[in-house]
Amino acid sequence: MKKKTKKTSNIVKFPKKKLNLERKIEAILFAASEPLDLETIEKRVQNNTNIKNILEKLKSEYKERGINLVCIKEKWSFRTAEDLSKLMALQKSTQKKLSRATIETLAIIVYHQPVTRSEIEEIRGVAFGTNTLEILLQLNWVRPSGRKDVPGKPILYATTENFLNHFNIQKLSDLPTVEELSSAGLIDNSSIDSSIFGTGRFFKDQTSNKEKENIYSDIEKAIDQAPKSDE
Repeated sequence: MKKKTKKTSNIVKFPKKKLNLERKIEAILFAASEPLDLETIEKRVQNNTNIKNILEKLKSEYKERGINLVCIKEKWSFRTAEDLSKLMALQKSTQKKLSRATIETLAIIVYHQPVTRSEIEEIRGVAFGTNTLEILLQLNWVRPSGRKDVPGKPILYATTENFLNHFNIQKLSDLPTVEELSSAGLIDNSSIDSSIFGTGRFFKDQTSNKEKENIYSDIEKAIDQAPKSDE
């Protein structure tokens, strides 16, 4: 009589482990298509106990890893570590570069917001095509921000939360000042008016076209070097 051999299964049986709150939060943030605020996370895990503490704990645990848990404008998300952004950029398909007019327009909106189209043109010293603002609106870096209380009620433009996320900026007050940009070698302080960081004209009247080209070239480099979001 033949001895029956025990059949073995090729299916790997993983140990059953109850999902704890920390792992649930981690999974929700990984799967999220956009940053989540505390209230949204609490609703998804159906628990509001120590959620903020767990988020801070995860943030600390991921601090030295290839991906970090970050909080921007009270919304949480995982993203590539800032020091690895260049590595990730090499693996992405080459994107069309922004035009000089678009870069100039973005720089002016960032530091003068909220600002109207005519004010942007006054600061630049030249009119620009309608597609310039459309590009920034499509990128979701700029948004309409009401209307100015003057005849004609022109639309005001300001930056978006997505702009902060893309450039890994916590809040607008974290933007570099003219002194900081000058110290970093990104602009020539002698050829740019510090009024770019408040109201008034962008360039001093004596600034030459060549100097303007150099300054905006530096702004373009700063944009290229900014951490990219994993969209």
